[in-house]
Amino acid sequence: MSLNLTINGERRSVQQGNLFELLKALGMDPAKIAVERNLEIVPRSQYAKVHLREDDRLEIVHFIGGGNTASPQDKPFVVAGHAFASRLIIGTGKYKSYAENAAALEASGAEMVTVAVRRVNLTDPDQPKLVDFIDPKRYIYLPNTAGCFTAEDAIRTLRLAREAGGWSLVKLEVLGDRKTLYPDMIETLRATELLIREGFQVMVYCSDDPLMAKRLEELGAAAIMPLAAPIGSGLGVQNPVNIRMIVEEANVPVIVDAGVGTASDAAVAMELGCDGVLMNTAIAEAKDPVMMARAMKHAVEAGRLAYLAGRMPKKRYADPSSPLAGLI
Repeated sequence: MSLNLTINGERRSVQQGNLFELLKALGMDPAKIAVERNLEIVPRSQYAKVHLREDDRLEIVHFIGGGNTASPQDKPFVVAGHAFASRLIIGTGKYKSYAENAAALEASGAEMVTVAVRRVNLTDPDQPKLVDFIDPKRYIYLPNTAGCFTAEDAIRTLRLAREAGGWSLVKLEVLGDRKTLYPDMIETLRATELLIREGFQVMVYCSDDPLMAKRLEELGAAAIMPLAAPIGSGLGVQNPVNIRMIVEEANVPVIVDAGVGTASDAAVAMELGCDGVLMNTAIAEAKDPVMMARAMKHAVEAGRLAYLAGRMPKKRYADPSSPLAGLI
């Protein structure tokens, strides 16, 4: 004998029997659902004792979710043949001491540090040296041309760096003026071309101009390093549209360089799809550089994961998280 019931808003004809038998016939696991009969909750222990009657109204519910459980696959961070586990690069300037710098480096998890090339202090040759605190055998030193305003000065500096430590992977920056420390892209392009001819692998600090970035790549730059904001400003990513354009067009690593102020800035840069972030002042001038270095480590990792996961689209109006389909 059959009964006519309303189940989850739909009229159905079912075989006479108890609630437990109905659930089994519907292919449902009684342990994973809840049942309401005629507006009253039926305890799970009573399913086999509740006999169905004509015109009973049943609501059968369960928990639902959504989303893609597949883990996105990241590509390795490789610069000029060097593979890095960390996508964070930090500097070695403005710290209170080399010991503080070394502690911040350890906390950051970075594997590469930028180093400046300066004259030896002839009056005090025994003063502390960076290599006594940050082992160049453990970390990759990245000589840079901070403070250079011409291609000639930058090339001369990096030739000395290669002679001093044998480094061919270098960071080039040729500045345009002392107020903004904005890159002089004409001199930067010229220096890049000449350094590559001499066998250097050049990571290039540049403006956030997608056309200039593409030109640097065409010259053979090992990495493109657009500024987020003026050096040491801490203003964060000021032109995310251009940074994203550079990332989309580049076939070499894109590393945001300069202007990061705090962890959220680093995360934003990584969410745009950048391969890495280079910073110095944001850590060195924090009230607690070691703690900030640790924060930056997590921010870079979180930003990269968010980029890989793919953010939700922005919408003008509300969109409920729980689907309306199946609403009681």
